[in-house]
Amino acid sequence: MVISRKPSHFIVAALLAFMPLLSFANDNHGAHTQTTASQEATTAMGKGHEGDHSSEGDQTLTEEEKKVKEREEFIQHHLLDSHDFTLFSYGNGHHVGFSLPVILWDNGLHIFSSSKFEHETAVAESNGNFYKIVHGQIFKTDAKGTIEYEGHHPTNKKPLDLSITKNVFMILVVAFLMFVLFRSLANSYKKNNGIASGVGRFFEPIILFIRDDIAIPNIGEKHYKKYMSHLLTVFFFIWFLNMFGLTPLGVNVTNNIAITAALAILTYLITTFTANKNYWGHIFWMPGVPVPMKIILAPIELLGTLIKPFSLTVRLYANMLAGHVVLMSIIAMMYTFNNMIGSSLSFVLAFALSILEVLVAGLQAYIFTMLTALYFGAAKEEHHHDDHH
Repeated sequence: MVISRKPSHFIVAALLAFMPLLSFANDNHGAHTQTTASQEATTAMGKGHEGDHSSEGDQTLTEEEKKVKEREEFIQHHLLDSHDFTLFSYGNGHHVGFSLPVILWDNGLHIFSSSKFEHETAVAESNGNFYKIVHGQIFKTDAKGTIEYEGHHPTNKKPLDLSITKNVFMILVVAFLMFVLFRSLANSYKKNNGIASGVGRFFEPIILFIRDDIAIPNIGEKHYKKYMSHLLTVFFFIWFLNMFGLTPLGVNVTNNIAITAALAILTYLITTFTANKNYWGHIFWMPGVPVPMKIILAPIELLGTLIKPFSLTVRLYANMLAGHVVLMSIIAMMYTFNNMIGSSLSFVLAFALSILEVLVAGLQAYIFTMLTALYFGAAKEEHHHDDHH
């Protein structure tokens, strides 16, 4: 409230200009360590049936084709969730990071450190049971780590995995960060008679923007307050996670469709259970149309309520996934060209795309919040019909 819009715009622009440097550092590190990641993936598959076929296929590839395959495998590996948090790697398989707790339910509770998997290359033992990670998923196996395949899919039994993975860890970090930041903002209002102080001066204009330009116009003055907590949480949660995905940590939470689906389902449930009778009346018995058309339109409108969370899920997931894949592919092109001109052009293109990704990170949070507000507004809209018309 005490900051004009122009200084806040300058602060946002300065942060946006700085973040691409972190983004490039993340992807450049990934390209530097791709050989190590590919070697680990090959080792993990080597003991199974699929690994035998991979080894036979690799013998027929040229050296350049092997390098291209390694880069593709690294990009896929980078986008997956993992059971440990690796900050960076160096040398021949040396990793710097920390392990995360593995929590499995397999005829009882099994809790142990992910360090037992040795970065997905070893078999972990817990209470006489043996487990192995294949493509990011934990399968039950024997002491030798035997994995049976049907085609390219493992057929071993999968225990119920409740582990704290890298994505879950970052969700907890963002939740804690949001709690600390906005609690301090709320306390500053109390201490300074409604005036924000400290870091709250940066977030206050954003909060006012969500209230004045998203919530009130789409939901209305009468009902917007009951939805503000959800809208603010969704916006900052998605925005913070997207920005962490552009840092050297390499955490890509919002390109996991399970995460975006959970957010969309929460929006759907709130919309469904807070909707008024006019909302359901327009779905099951559309006013102003002939009765036969009402019967036809009812299932279509009901299906539309299910399509809305699906569109929220796919939009956020696809945009963030595509951005990371394209950016990492351009970085990999620097090593494919392996010359001054081609690598320089790839660097410039990657840098420009990094800036675009920073804008997309905020834009996707805005779009998700805007559509959520639209759905809430439709659920609370009050319709007045004159029967004589």
